[in-house]
Amino acid sequence: MSEDCIFCKIANGIIPTEFVHTSANTVVFKDINPKAPIHLLVVPKKHIPTLNDLEDRELMSELLQSVKDVTKKLNISDYKTQINTGKGAGQEVFHLHIHILANKEG
Repeated sequence: MSEDCIFCKIANGIIPTEFVHTSANTVVFKDINPKAPIHLLVVPKKHIPTLNDLEDRELMSELLQSVKDVTKKLNISDYKTQINTGKGAGQEVFHLHIHILANKEG
């Protein structure tokens, strides 16, 4: 855990947040500045700054499985996923995360 990382604090319960979904190594919660009616973040519990830093293939799989699990749970069939990697690509929080954006549930 990185002590100054907001997503580490959220994922580890230091900053209270309602999780929409959890798995062994990921958490999913609502974005506080949504860019769509539904805007969720899938975040690994372990601090990994960017996609370029992710070497664990099992965690890669679990992150995508969490996307599938939470969208199924919320009955969301049409959605966009986005990973911003690096400052030049718009990454603002340097803790790997996948955005899930959708217009509506069901």
